[in-house]
Amino acid sequence: MEPVVALAVGRGTGAELATVFERTLSRIASLYDTGIELVRSPRTYHSYVSLKEEVTDTEQIRRLTEEDAAHYERFCREQARRGTPAVFRTAMNAQSLYLVRQRLQAVKVEPIAAGDAALLLVRDEAQGFYTGENLHSPGVVTRTMEFSREITAKVLEFALRRARREWPDHGPAQIVMAYKFHLLDGALDRWVSEISRRLGVEVRLFQPDTVNRNLITHGLADRTVIVAGNEWADIMHVVLLDRFGADRQENRCTENVHLHPELRELVEYQTVHGSADDLAGKDTVNPTATLRAAALIAQRHAGCPGAVAAVEQALHAAEEQGVRTPDLGGRHSTSAVVDAVLAALDGRAPDTAPTARP
Repeated sequence: MEPVVALAVGRGTGAELATVFERTLSRIASLYDTGIELVRSPRTYHSYVSLKEEVTDTEQIRRLTEEDAAHYERFCREQARRGTPAVFRTAMNAQSLYLVRQRLQAVKVEPIAAGDAALLLVRDEAQGFYTGENLHSPGVVTRTMEFSREITAKVLEFALRRARREWPDHGPAQIVMAYKFHLLDGALDRWVSEISRRLGVEVRLFQPDTVNRNLITHGLADRTVIVAGNEWADIMHVVLLDRFGADRQENRCTENVHLHPELRELVEYQTVHGSADDLAGKDTVNPTATLRAAALIAQRHAGCPGAVAAVEQALHAAEEQGVRTPDLGGRHSTSAVVDAVLAALDGRAPDTAPTARP
């Protein structure tokens, strides 16, 4: 039976990146002489820009936001029920997306290497200000959100499991939490202390500015896990990549894991960059993150060992030839970059793969 991968596409540059993903996944599959079934969501989801272009009334925006969220939630649940392990999703309107992340209890996972040190950032997407509901009255938006002991425990338990998978010989050296816990009447502090004792590991809960100060003063200690609320992690993700990962968000893909028991830890891969609506239809969006996402999915979920290394070699080969999109200082189109990478990939089949087809 062929492995199955799901695809969900948003507006903006979503259609172009979906084509990049499909081409790359197909080419990797051919190198391994295998097939991969691709299941595509029938709905194209709004970006924030496309939503504002389509409607302007607040109630209409609320309705379309909920329709997108409800449809994508159903799509993810259906994929989990049929045993699909992974979804690649292009960018969509954040408000719809966070409704889904709250309902399906999602965390974002980002390993970041910094020389001899390694950081695992686990971003709590299931609770806090980014989740919740809006109530509108004249001139006022009231946003209601929540934190819960149950979700906090799930996030910490996942972070510990993932850290032990990342560093199987030693596990994490330290687990740090970055949350505005001073605003929660001591509840989050108590929950973390209880969960820490139950798990048998020390978890240190800090205000976000304290985490920042420690990183600036002491740098990054090896095997550090930072579990963070969106209020800090959304802003700091790009900063951490720049400071410790020596990379740009346009080049990165990342994964979201859904912790709701019915989702069976369905993994959703996405580009770190957004929908880039201003580039839609121009064939100039940077495809690097999408190429990397296809490689990760092929290797982790479709039986293609070595696919990540092969694509990284092909990306390097294209870079050496000076084939780059404008955001990286080049003059090439998205299609030209993908063509160059796939051509290099054809000539660089990994040692663990069958011989590439002629």
